[in-house]
This record gives sequence, C-alpha cells and structure tokens, in this order.
Amino acid sequence: MEHFSLNILGASSAIPLANRSPTAQFLSMADHYFLIDCGEGTQVKLRQHNIGLSRIEHILISHLHGDHFYGLVPLLSSLSLLERQKPIYIYGPPALEEGINQIMALSNSRLNFPLHFHPTDPNKKALIFESDRIEVFSFPLSHSIDCTGFYFKEKLGPRKIIKAAIDGLNLSVPELRALKQGKNLKGANGEVLLNENFTLPPLEPFSYAFCSDTQLIKHLHRYFQNTDLLYHEATFTEEFRNLATRTKHSTTKDAAHSANLTATKNLLIGHFSVRYKNFKQLLIEAQEDFEATYIAKEGFVYTMKRKSRNLEFSRIVTVPEEE
Repeated sequence: MEHFSLNILGASSAIPLANRSPTAQFLSMADHYFLIDCGEGTQVKLRQHNIGLSRIEHILISHLHGDHFYGLVPLLSSLSLLERQKPIYIYGPPALEEGINQIMALSNSRLNFPLHFHPTDPNKKALIFESDRIEVFSFPLSHSIDCTGFYFKEKLGPRKIIKAAIDGLNLSVPELRALKQGKNLKGANGEVLLNENFTLPPLEPFSYAFCSDTQLIKHLHRYFQNTDLLYHEATFTEEFRNLATRTKHSTTKDAAHSANLTATKNLLIGHFSVRYKNFKQLLIEAQEDFEATYIAKEGFVYTMKRKSRNLEFSRIVTVPEEE
C-alpha cells in the first residue's frame, strides 16, 4: 500500500450534536483495517463514508466511557444480521468482554462469527497485534478511568531492485530475493556483488499514534517518537485549564506539547467540548506551539502518500449544520 488513510467518523466529546459524533476512526494501513474507538452511531458513520462493514478486521477500544464504545454492540449485532462469518478481533479493557456478553445475553442474541478478545494493559506499553507488515502497541494514558492509547508502526519493507543494474546478470529468483533482503551476492567469477550497487533502500514506513482521553503525559516520548501523524485530544482551550485538570483532559497547548515531545510530523486534534461552536480558537492556540496542527474534521479522510509524506485531506461526507 503506497499510502495510509484515516477516516474521521466522530471527533466530539461526550455529548453528540446534530453535526458532531463521539470518537471513532477507521484506519487503513499496511493492508490492514482498524476501527479505533466506537462511539454511538459509528456504524451509520461507516456507511456514510462508504466503508463496507465487512472490511473491519480489528476493533480497538481505548476505555469504557460511553462516548468511546457505546456503538460497539450495535455494530457487532448488525454484522451478525449480515451473516458475517469472518472473525473480529477486539482489543480493549478487560471488563469489555464481559460487558459485551452481558448485553448479548440480555437481548437473547448470539453472534454468527467468532469474536476474539485481547485485553489491554493500562499500566505498560504492550504489543497487541503483529503481522508481517505492521506492529500495533497499546500504551498507558492518564484519565479518570483506565485508558490506553494505540501506536501503529509499519515494518520496514524490502529493498527496491534497480532493474537497469541487474540487466544481463541472469539472477535467479533466490538471488533476487536475497538482494531485496539486503544481502550481497557472488558473481560468476567469484567477485562480491555489493547490494548497494543493485538496490535502493525501502521507503520510510508509516506510523500513527492515537491518544484518546488523557491529561498531559510528560513521558509520552517513551511510548513512541517520530510519528507521521499523532491524534491527540484537545477538549479545551487554555481558558478552561482548571476544568481540564479536574476532568483529566488535555488543552490545545497540552496536545501541541505532546507533538513536540514526541517529534511527530503532523498533529491532529479532536474530542472538542460542545461549548465550542467552531474550532478556530482551538486551532490557533495549538499552532502557536506546533505549526503542523490540523483539526480532526468529521466526514473527512486524511491521507499520506509514501513518497511525498504530505498530509492531505478531503471531505467524504457533508455534515449537517448544527441546529
């Protein structure tokens, strides 16, 4: 995959409005698909974004406040009604599994597909998923209840063979594979064929970090650094610093500080309090300390191409005006 994309399905705080929904994101990266948090109405947002429900493989839940997981059971129920057979993998707080089972039992319902649950640890960074293309970690956040963030790190790909450089060498498939792996070869006369003369280094892997509800973490750089994109909550402007401290949320300045601390390339802020009718002041405050800050706009998809590494975004869904 030559790019990654992040669909913002919801980026508001606890109370939904006509034009704002609770937290939910759909991440496409390294040929895998991840639903990150699942606030109320997430399945409707997925359909509005034309994201087929069958594409969902992994669902990651940061914590058990309703605006981050109340859409999960309805989504699972719809998938069952659609006769899904493929398993779904859920990563979240240990109590989540029992909660899902209790709600399903309450409605005398059962799922048609396997549900594999992986509890997250709110006290340390941990590898929760790995394939040949990507690693996904959970890490502790600091909120009013146990809460974790998620870090997605693509693995370094194979080296790129320079076709013009190998013309006439008649290399075998194993030799070509060795070149992609960075190995030197022996020529027909026993000479060493240096890998660097026949290949180019792979392009830089993508990385993405998701910081859900949290107060400022001064050691956040221990969990990830140098990400292409960091999503960080910014519930309040600095005017409401005391409220942010009391509720264990972040301000715009906290989010910018986290971006600088972790040397991220681009910062996406969201989870805004419904007291804000627009996000202009939130963006201005964050950009004062971290210029490459963007608003997580609902109904938008954020993409990055592998070569340019520039964050691009476009509207997918027209969000209704607030009543």
